[in-house]
Amino acid sequence: MSYEPLHGTRVLDLTAVVVGPAATWRLGQYGAQIIKVESPGGDLMRGLGGLSPTGQHAGAYLHLNRGKRNICLDLKAPGASGVMERLVAWADVIVANMRPKALARLGLDPETVRAGHPGKIYCLLTGYGSDGPYGGFPTYDSVVQGAVGLPGLALERDGTPGYVPLLICDHVVGEIAAGAILAALLNRHRTGKGVTLEVPMFETMATMVLQEHLAAQSFDPPAGPYGDQRLLSPHNRPMRTKDGFIAVTINTDPQVRAFLAATGRGHLATDPRFASVAARAVHVAEWFEIRGAPLTDRTTDEWLKIFRTADLAAMPVHSIESLSRDPHLTAVQLMTQEDHPTEGRTTVLRSSIRADDAPLPPRGPAAPRGWDTRAVLDELGYTGAEAAALLDRGVAVAHSSAPDRT
Repeated sequence: MSYEPLHGTRVLDLTAVVVGPAATWRLGQYGAQIIKVESPGGDLMRGLGGLSPTGQHAGAYLHLNRGKRNICLDLKAPGASGVMERLVAWADVIVANMRPKALARLGLDPETVRAGHPGKIYCLLTGYGSDGPYGGFPTYDSVVQGAVGLPGLALERDGTPGYVPLLICDHVVGEIAAGAILAALLNRHRTGKGVTLEVPMFETMATMVLQEHLAAQSFDPPAGPYGDQRLLSPHNRPMRTKDGFIAVTINTDPQVRAFLAATGRGHLATDPRFASVAARAVHVAEWFEIRGAPLTDRTTDEWLKIFRTADLAAMPVHSIESLSRDPHLTAVQLMTQEDHPTEGRTTVLRSSIRADDAPLPPRGPAAPRGWDTRAVLDELGYTGAEAAALLDRGVAVAHSSAPDRT
């Protein structure tokens, strides 16, 4: 029997780009039924995320919107509000990442929705908390990265600021929002009560940065400077080998002794500056210069054998291309292939989570825009003539190749 703890849970997805779709994608991984409402112009990520055969399913969109049914609506058109009222009534959970003022104009803001449906769980993902001076400001992942100091950390370590080349804020905040929704579902099961959740990107990511880098400033009086000095060391980076780079981390005293012995520097194990965790914390700059020194006398594979014999944490530094060919990922079948309704053969990422020794069950492909419009209208109680009228007036849009299930 497949593991679907959210089987029967209905999620109305009013999100676009990455942070919101990442949250609802996670709920779909657990078996939730998701209806994604998309504008006639389409989710920006369909094209912004890169090239695709039709220009409508960029890789990121393809992966983040698996398992979601798609209804295409012009929310500003007369008649759309009636469809949305039925969708809201259908849903257990509403997830939105539109700006609050836009939601209010459409009557889809949390206050309006929950006034009519107090038992609903409404999760609003925002750039900045609505109760602060930045509330309502537009934002994107890179802007949040800058605001919470990630480029500033790179500046301090490397001498130049830089973004993490991954939409890290979107992914992290999306996952945290999914966790908040799961807790709300549990609470509703226990108490019968709905809730309005707000998950702001800025405060959420600022908390994560400060958990690491408030560091010695966490005390009154401060015990030292801001910043985890290990993470800010310019030597805290992959080490060059004869033919590439390797990532190695050693933390405990036995690991340090094993690392020094493996790299031919066993005599340093008795150096009082490096003999204990506490001593290395005091002499962090000198220690990281030693542990980050190049290892160019052997290849990456040779060093991996040495470090694994010593039971040390070490892995090659992959490129994206080599990561996709990693033997472990190949063995566990993280990536497979399937046919998409409009994009042909596509690469699929299975869930990384296992339940009772099996991966979570696969979800269907990301739907083309308007693929499920006719079927959803039928399920919402519209007659064939009523659905046809919505389509004729442009209130709803159906994909031309979608099966007609009405």
